[in-house]
Amino acid sequence: MASRFVDRAVIHLTAGDGGNGCASVHREKFKPLGGPDGGNGGNGGDVTLVVDSNVHTLLDFHFRPHARAGSGKMGQGSNRNGAAGEPLEMRVPSGTVVFTEDGELVADLVSPGTTFIAAQGGRGGLGNAALASKARKAPGFALLGEPGESRNLVLELRSVADVGLLGFPSAGKSSLISVLSAAKPKIADYPFTTLVPNLGVITAGSTVFTMADVPGLIPGASEGKGLGLDFLRHIERCAVLVHVVDCATLEPGRDPVSDVDALEEELAKYTPGLGGKLDERPRVVVLNKIDVPEAAELAEFVRPEFEARGLQVFEVSTASRKGLRELTFALAKVVEEYREAQPVLEQQRIVLHPLAIDDSGFTVSADPEEEGAFIVRGARPERWIRQTNFTNDEAVGYLADRLNRLGVEDALAKKGAKPGSPVTIGDVQFEWEPSSPSVAVHLSGRGTDVRLEKNDRIGAAERKEARRIRRDGTGEDESFSGTDSDDADFADDLDDDLEELDR
Repeated sequence: MASRFVDRAVIHLTAGDGGNGCASVHREKFKPLGGPDGGNGGNGGDVTLVVDSNVHTLLDFHFRPHARAGSGKMGQGSNRNGAAGEPLEMRVPSGTVVFTEDGELVADLVSPGTTFIAAQGGRGGLGNAALASKARKAPGFALLGEPGESRNLVLELRSVADVGLLGFPSAGKSSLISVLSAAKPKIADYPFTTLVPNLGVITAGSTVFTMADVPGLIPGASEGKGLGLDFLRHIERCAVLVHVVDCATLEPGRDPVSDVDALEEELAKYTPGLGGKLDERPRVVVLNKIDVPEAAELAEFVRPEFEARGLQVFEVSTASRKGLRELTFALAKVVEEYREAQPVLEQQRIVLHPLAIDDSGFTVSADPEEEGAFIVRGARPERWIRQTNFTNDEAVGYLADRLNRLGVEDALAKKGAKPGSPVTIGDVQFEWEPSSPSVAVHLSGRGTDVRLEKNDRIGAAERKEARRIRRDGTGEDESFSGTDSDDADFADDLDDDLEELDR
């Protein structure tokens, strides 16, 4: 079975989810309150694209477009953190270009070993041991793990070649690359023999360069005729473009000049995804098949016209190998000049720009779909929403504290939000209950427990006053008769003990 060449694929990637944190309290004999010991959840695995020199096509992604990395494990008690999710590495050929579904360029992967994190794994949630503080010594909750990133990406293969061969079907491009290199493309006497790009490595003296042969073009290719312009992406990186012209064609209405003009028109209609224009690249014209007498005469006739345009012209024959040596060294010279003209790649210097102090990292805007509602957008608020377990009241209170410290409540108040106004953060909508002093509304203190608001215990001052009354004989104790000295002494001792405990 013949192998298939695939140079474009759409992939659906899902990184691993982060593990949830653990809410646990240390338990040990004679230590009823051992403190929080819940571990953190493990991070989710990343989906990474890695350039592999042994991969030459995107065929694997064509049949298996869906990929998912491993998720992190949940944290456990005794300060045991969850295991990280298994990352996923996907091998891609050199020259792979990554786009979003909207056509935005994301990455250009060329050098072997280059890695690109296509989907980021979710971070694991913190356990209650990591959330403990002076104000919250024993949190009864933990943070949830973040979901892994999901992305749909488009992979396109753009061959890494120095020289690109262009021409009509059966112009002799495959024959040319076969005699100049060790490449063995399919060669036959019918049009569109070449269905996939072919690459060959050529040595000219001390210069080594690569050559790409793409399927033949015909007028109207930009409108979908023939094989179209899909394969022209493989010559976007080329330093020089070579027009291979069939001087021995017997088709009516065709000649070398009109063939080159027709292909130039199609090139002008093609927009490279990597930027630049193909019609600005250096050109070389190869008049092929001069081993045929009529073709040699036609080549001599049209040569001056191409030279008048400033193009280098070479008359060659792949059958007799005439003119191939001159062509090889001329192409090597053009490639060397192109390489020298390219800017020297310097090591990238990473510069960190700290955020301004007043940069809160979020925005508050009115909800266009609901009157009186507001939408809060920002990386941190949305991440905190994903980490919160809304079935736990203490976790919701912790979220409210974080949002208040960030300044979300003050920003909502400035926008005109009122108590009960719907507020949306991420995928969650809730009614706003402000607690910041900028809002004129009386609220009970955050963190209070209604069970502790009632206190029927007699204070120390009241007990002292009762003891003084008993000693002065101005009143009677409700619990003791006052006639028995033992009962009075016992009451005094009890009051002293209670007072000492209060101290």
